[in-house]
Amino acid sequence: MRANQDTRNIRYSAEESPPTTLAAGLGFQVVILIIAGIILTPAIVMRSADQSANVTEWVVFAGLIVCGLTTMLQAHPLGRFGAGYTLFVGTSGAFIAISIDAVKAGGVPLLASLVIASALIQFLFSHYLGQLRKIITPTIGGTIILLIAVTVFPIAFDLINQHPGGDEVPAVAGPAIAISTFIFIMGVSMFGAGKYKLWGPLLGVITGTLVAIYYGAMDFSGVNDATWIGLPEAGWPGIDVSFSTDFWLLLVPFVLVTIVGAIETYGDGVAIQRLSHRDKRAIDFKAVQGAVNADGVGNLLSGVMGTMPNTTYSTSLSVVDLTGVASRKVGVFGGGFLLLIAFCPKIAALLLAIPGPVAGAYIAVLLILLFLHGLKLIAEDGLTFDNGLIVCTSFWLATGFQSQSIFHEFLPQWARGLLDNGMTAGGLLAIVMMILLKLKDKPKRRLELPAEITSVLDVQAFVLDRAKKLGWDKRACMRLELVAEEAMAFLFDGQTRSSDKKIGVALSSEEDVMILEFVAGPTVANFDNLLQKASTKEPTEQSVGLRLLSGLCDDCKHMQFNNIDVLTVSLRSKAL
Repeated sequence: MRANQDTRNIRYSAEESPPTTLAAGLGFQVVILIIAGIILTPAIVMRSADQSANVTEWVVFAGLIVCGLTTMLQAHPLGRFGAGYTLFVGTSGAFIAISIDAVKAGGVPLLASLVIASALIQFLFSHYLGQLRKIITPTIGGTIILLIAVTVFPIAFDLINQHPGGDEVPAVAGPAIAISTFIFIMGVSMFGAGKYKLWGPLLGVITGTLVAIYYGAMDFSGVNDATWIGLPEAGWPGIDVSFSTDFWLLLVPFVLVTIVGAIETYGDGVAIQRLSHRDKRAIDFKAVQGAVNADGVGNLLSGVMGTMPNTTYSTSLSVVDLTGVASRKVGVFGGGFLLLIAFCPKIAALLLAIPGPVAGAYIAVLLILLFLHGLKLIAEDGLTFDNGLIVCTSFWLATGFQSQSIFHEFLPQWARGLLDNGMTAGGLLAIVMMILLKLKDKPKRRLELPAEITSVLDVQAFVLDRAKKLGWDKRACMRLELVAEEAMAFLFDGQTRSSDKKIGVALSSEEDVMILEFVAGPTVANFDNLLQKASTKEPTEQSVGLRLLSGLCDDCKHMQFNNIDVLTVSLRSKAL
């Protein structure tokens, strides 16, 4: 996810504390923007799975609690859990279809066990984020998002076609309610000014509800009976630990969607950093891992409490961009408001009373935006022939499996249960194709050495041997030697001295370009941040090396994760 890098409009950066009234007011505004999604999404799942009103109330209550706690955790991290930025968390619409399947198969307890299991996978994904960066790419994430939208749309259409109210409500009421909701949301999204676009979904729901009131299709009995302060009547639904066949068949799609959610949070974690500081800073991938870990905590809590998984909402980015207030204080207040609303059954009951056509139109727009986000995510990798082949093959074969049009009668029973979900079939195919694509690439030459300064000579000999085979001239070879030396010196200086530390070097080349990737243990500081500081101070031995490395190579990128650092440099054989 890309974000505007012009941060001159920042009024309060992430570290600063605005007046309490401003932070509380902005936090409440964001909560109003996202509350419909947090409450309506689980309500739609429970309705579609024929669950009782009491069960729905509990799932909504638990969702609000988890979203509030996780939003606060994102703002104020605990150890490696949390981004340290204002990232609001809400119920994930990507889980709608598979959550309905889970609840139909084994009730909320089965849903809970699947959410807990997939949350553990999310922690693993975060831990190995550095190593997985070349397989779980934006192309994979974007493809699965496209498939999520396609598999959930039938549910949205079923809701749109529902007849709200009793026999006394005219048949035209349902279409009128759905069309007015959809047109209003789309109209605000297409023609509204920047700040008003954020309010489009909420205003559309209000418009559809008013049309429903006009036709007499609203049932306010649940709202009238609900108390202002209280707890849901239904108790904790429990967790299914029988690990039935349904659990194992549904685990794969849950894991795939969880990974997609982690990729989205990864994008949000990068984008929020670009928006939250006045000065230009390198992206802190440790904070990104913290954001993914906090999402994992939220999903783990969701499973334990018996509700749907959650994810970071991109609304956070839009609000920071529009208001210039990036303070973590906003996230703390927003999380607190979500907790307060959880204990106000009347607010939840009001949203739960919204007719099916309104909810269906809302979900339809959400899926359209989700589809758009998937396309944008794919575009981040560049739509090359290979990436395009992965996207198109996965999409259309997934559609075939979803409609049971591909040799369905010849598949064994266990395979039908797995592949009848188009998102699972297409997601698995996309990952397999990406792995095969990486295997097709020219093999990289690799070297692993002790993290000692003497290893520089081995690296220089390693890269020079390749350069000479490629026919590089003497000047280009000298530049290559200096780049290798300065890169190794930077990584070595930043590491804790230890005899068991290693530095891995991977070399790849295309035509006149050579790319060196250095993988080492965690270093203290980021190359880009040090280089920026060095440009404003008197030259030192370290700053001269930084400037030399930056000037000699065509591109230098330093990614810092919790467990590894990746420094990638590229240079051409031609003169600078």
